[in-house]
Amino acid sequence: MKVSEAVDLSSPCAHVTEAMPRRVHRPTAGCEECLAIGGRWVHLRVCLTCGHVGCCDASPNRHATAHHRATHHPVITSGEPGETWAYCYADEQFLSAE
Repeated sequence: MKVSEAVDLSSPCAHVTEAMPRRVHRPTAGCEECLAIGGRWVHLRVCLTCGHVGCCDASPNRHATAHHRATHHPVITSGEPGETWAYCYADEQFLSAE
């Protein structure tokens, strides 16, 4: 199952159409920045604009949010097995399949 296919976007915010025109592929098996510095993460988040994999805000370095702040890419999804949600930073809104 691809991460973006697990998210129900039937009631999306306006930023979803901006983020979704292309498919992205998970480039790493973990947080890209944590892997580079030898850091650790709690959960993974995937940018639906470019495919960047970053760590969640419960992780020490909060790389997913830092990626959003640097790029303004609005929508992420969980990179964790069985989680089917997305989040729009711009609208501070969760998008869920449940």
